[in-house]
Amino acid sequence: MSKVLYIKADAKTDNESRTFQISNSFINSYKELHPDDEIITLDLYKEGINFLPQGKLIELHTPKPGEGKNHPILKYAYQFAEADKYVIAEPFWNLSIPAILKAYIDYVCVSGITFQYTAEGPVGLCTGKAAINITTRGGEYHSSSASVYEMGDKYLRTILGFLGIRDLMTICAEGLDIIGNDVDALVGNAIKSAKEISKNF
Repeated sequence: MSKVLYIKADAKTDNESRTFQISNSFINSYKELHPDDEIITLDLYKEGINFLPQGKLIELHTPKPGEGKNHPILKYAYQFAEADKYVIAEPFWNLSIPAILKAYIDYVCVSGITFQYTAEGPVGLCTGKAAINITTRGGEYHSSSASVYEMGDKYLRTILGFLGIRDLMTICAEGLDIIGNDVDALVGNAIKSAKEISKNF
């Protein structure tokens, strides 16, 4: 049995969010295909994730043995480390990810829990795990000239790789705010891809 951590980062509700239309379809399909797996949903807005509080950064660098699973900051890093698979759902905002998702990542990246420093440099402790990033973009960033502006999926791939997660896929519906595009078709195609990918995730 695998433990799946479903991380949601959109200020819109499930009914309003085009991102969540795709990610919820993925999760529902995954549940049907993998009924024995545990899915933990973490909606960052409902959770009230905030920036790291001033004066608390030292706690992320010096966690005490046995401390953390009920700690208001460290509990997120432990929860992340205990998961086997990750589904991250977020819109593309201002050429990157929503700030709340970056704030959450700052909670998750804790030396000794999700990565560690060694004589050879930092080493990720979340090896052998898989992740999928589900995102939506108003513009189109797949061409070589526009791809330089895409810093959302790139960042997630980099930071997850830093934590040791090398198996990462992306489902993206883009061009959703371009006048004349068939938005329903674009989202629908992404949902089809999501359901197909859920079979072997």
